[in-house]
Amino acid sequence: MRSFLAAAGCIAVAFSPIAYAQNVEIDSEQALEDLRALTTDEMDGRRTGTQGAADARTYIAERFFMAGLVAFGETFEQPFTYTPRRSDAELSGVNMVGFAGRDGGDAPVLVVTAHYDHLGNCGGQICNGADDNASGVAAMLAIAEVLRDNPPEHLVVFAALDAEENGLNGARALVANMPVDPDRVVLNINLDMLAINAENELPAAGAFHFPFLREHIDAVEVVSPTHIIQGYDSPEWGPNGDWTYSSDHAAFHDAGIPWIYYGVDFHEHYHQPTDEFDVVQQDFFLSNAQTVLNAVVYFDENLATIADELAVQRAANSDIEIPHVAEDGRFIKPGME
Repeated sequence: MRSFLAAAGCIAVAFSPIAYAQNVEIDSEQALEDLRALTTDEMDGRRTGTQGAADARTYIAERFFMAGLVAFGETFEQPFTYTPRRSDAELSGVNMVGFAGRDGGDAPVLVVTAHYDHLGNCGGQICNGADDNASGVAAMLAIAEVLRDNPPEHLVVFAALDAEENGLNGARALVANMPVDPDRVVLNINLDMLAINAENELPAAGAFHFPFLREHIDAVEVVSPTHIIQGYDSPEWGPNGDWTYSSDHAAFHDAGIPWIYYGVDFHEHYHQPTDEFDVVQQDFFLSNAQTVLNAVVYFDENLATIADELAVQRAANSDIEIPHVAEDGRFIKPGME
């Protein structure tokens, strides 16, 4: 794996709930190519611990390098061990972590996450996981590439996470061994399933737990045909509609770090061999990728304000709500009980 150092400038932008840089665009052709490449049969479903997952990491490392991301050490790889649900075995996973921007000492940090692992085989067929979650990784790579040419004001950490499907283990390892001071991390933007929804709806969860995020989410420019829905983060959405613990943002939630989860609702291809590149709604995926890029740009420019608003919430309520998890203390992803 390769890494390199790149100088990055700082952009001073005053906070405004409606005015921010909106003139940066993803490379649509490259984003679709990244999504396609991660869903080929050669990746064999990217199951954690397999050659397919290793091949995915090789691809991601190359794209991190091309996007100008900098490793926190000699490599983007950050190995970890974990014990999966319903098992006593110790297994291994590998997160891929890099950053854009220049470290500002004690300045706030934004972390963008997307898990690259999937199920491998489903009933003897390859489950390539185009929506879940090659789409999130491809969008993250597109965002990183834009920041190469438009350096962020703050440090932005990009993490392609492993072992999400069997218990959010990569995210838990990242939060437990954050490559920066965890007290500086004031927001996680998690991308998980951005490519399929018949109504072109993209939920943005998180503001129920961190209400100050609501107006900021509304301030992000949304690209057609994407339609943002805030919610899916509270008990009112029902037992399977509260997604507080449905993806990697849960590890940040347990650490009291604000998060926004961009991801579609379940659909007929979810965890099925049919979740292939051919069923991806390409226009919808690209509008989602551009929308989440707009979100990263917006939150980078307003990260100091987010830090201040988080400090106010913590001062008012030192015990940030932590929803119930499984009896063994591990995360349970809806639909995989």
